[in-house]
Amino acid sequence: MTLNLTANLTLNLRDADVLRHHQKWSGAFLACERFSQYRFCWLRDSSFMAYSLDLADLRTHSRAFHLWVAQTLAPLKEHFETLLQRKNAGEQIPYTDMLPTRFGENGEWEQDGWPNFQLDGYGQWLWALSEHLRLSGETDLPEVYRDSVQMVVSYLQHFWEMGCSDCWEEFHDHVHTATLASIYGGLNSISRFPSVAVNPEVPAQIKARILTEHVKNGRLVKSNHLDGVDASLLWVSTPFKVLDENDPIMQATVQEIENTLVRDGGVIRYDGDSYYGAGAWLLLTDWLGWYFAEAGDPEKAQKFFQWSENQRTREGHLPEQVAVSSTDPAKLQEWNDLWGSSANPLLWSHAMHAVLLNRLKI
Repeated sequence: MTLNLTANLTLNLRDADVLRHHQKWSGAFLACERFSQYRFCWLRDSSFMAYSLDLADLRTHSRAFHLWVAQTLAPLKEHFETLLQRKNAGEQIPYTDMLPTRFGENGEWEQDGWPNFQLDGYGQWLWALSEHLRLSGETDLPEVYRDSVQMVVSYLQHFWEMGCSDCWEEFHDHVHTATLASIYGGLNSISRFPSVAVNPEVPAQIKARILTEHVKNGRLVKSNHLDGVDASLLWVSTPFKVLDENDPIMQATVQEIENTLVRDGGVIRYDGDSYYGAGAWLLLTDWLGWYFAEAGDPEKAQKFFQWSENQRTREGHLPEQVAVSSTDPAKLQEWNDLWGSSANPLLWSHAMHAVLLNRLKI
C-alpha cells in the first residue's frame, strides 16, 4: 500500500474530526455514545485519543482532556490517603474501594458494579500527559497538574503489585503484564519533569518483575496466571519501552501474536476470547502495525493499517471489532441479543488508526 500526501492529510483530518466532534465540553471523551455500555470516559482509551490529537497538532483538545483528568482526580485525594492508611495497617482492601478508571462525562465516580479497578489507565495517563507536555515544549509540569499527578504517582508506587482487572475488564485478581508495562511507562516518562517525585527503584522493580515472572519459553505471557499471549503485550515495547521492539523477548512475543491472534488480517484480543464471538479489533490491528513501524518494518505496518482502513463505514467511522472466519457465531449472537451490535464508532479505534498513520510518515 502506498498513500500520497493528499490521502494522508485527508485520513488525518477524518479521524481527528471524529475525535473532536465527540469530545465533550468538559474535555472528556466518551468511548462510544451510540453503545449503551460505553457512555463513559476511561483513562486508558482517552489517553491515547489525546495522544493522537497531540500528534495532529491539535493540542487545545488534548490539553482539555488532561485538565479534565486533573480536575476529576483532585477530589479523590482524601480517598487515596485513606487507602494508603488502610494498606499500611495491613488491611485487605476490596477492589470496589480502589480508585476508579472509568468516569462519567463530568467526572462522576460511577459505582455501579462495573469492573473499575484497573491500574493501567493511571500509568497511561501519566505517559500521555508527559507526551503532551513534551510535544508542547514544556520543561516542567505545570502547576495545574501537580497535585493530581503526584497523587497518581504515589498510588501506582504503592499499589503496582496488586492484582486488578486487565485492560479488557477481565481476570480481576491477576497481575497483568500489559498493566505492569503501563505503570512502568507512566512513571518513567513523568519522571523527566523536575517537580515530580518518582522513586526510581519502582520502575526498575517493575521491569525486573516482568523479566523474571512474566517471561516463559523466551516470550512474554498475559499475566502471572496465564501463559498465553494477549495483543496488549505489544505495550511492553510500544509505546512504554520496558523492552525495545527488537529485543529477542519482544520479537518472540510478537511472533506468537502473529501466529495465534492474527485472523483474516486483523488481530483478536487473545485466544479463547468470547466477547462478541472474538472478532478482530481495529485498534489492536493498528497497534501491531505501530509495533512494526517502530521496529523498522513499514511494509508490515502498512498492511495492518490498510486492513483497518478497509473496515471504515460509509459514515467514515471505525468500529471496535469485526467478525472474522474464526468468530463464534453463537457467542456473537449472544452479545448482540444482550447489548446490540458492538461499538461503532469506537473512538479508541480512530485514535490508534491516527497514531499508526503518523508513525508511517507516508
